[in-house]
Amino acid sequence: MIAAQRETAATSGGSGNLAALGAADWLSLAAAPTFAVMALLTGVSGGADMICSAAADASPLTGMVPMYLLMSAFHLASWLKLISSRRGGARRS
Repeated sequence: MIAAQRETAATSGGSGNLAALGAADWLSLAAAPTFAVMALLTGVSGGADMICSAAADASPLTGMVPMYLLMSAFHLASWLKLISSRRGGARRS
C-alpha cells in the first residue's frame, strides 16, 4: 500500500507528498524499537511501578513495562511489511 501511495505521489508531481510519506515510513519504523528500549529502561530503573507493586492483588499485566512491550508489539507491523517486501523482492529477482 505504501508503494502505491508513493507511485501516486510521484506521478502527481507532489514531491512534498513523497517526502512526507518517506518521513512517515521512518517514523513508523522508529516506534517499535523506541518502545522496546523504554520498556527495558523502565524495567531496569524500576520507575513508579515499584511503589504500586506492593499491592497483594496487583496483576503482572499492570504497569509501564507491559504497556511499553504491548505498544512495541503493536508497532511491529511496519517492520514486518519491510521484511516481507524485501524477501518478496529477492525471490522475484
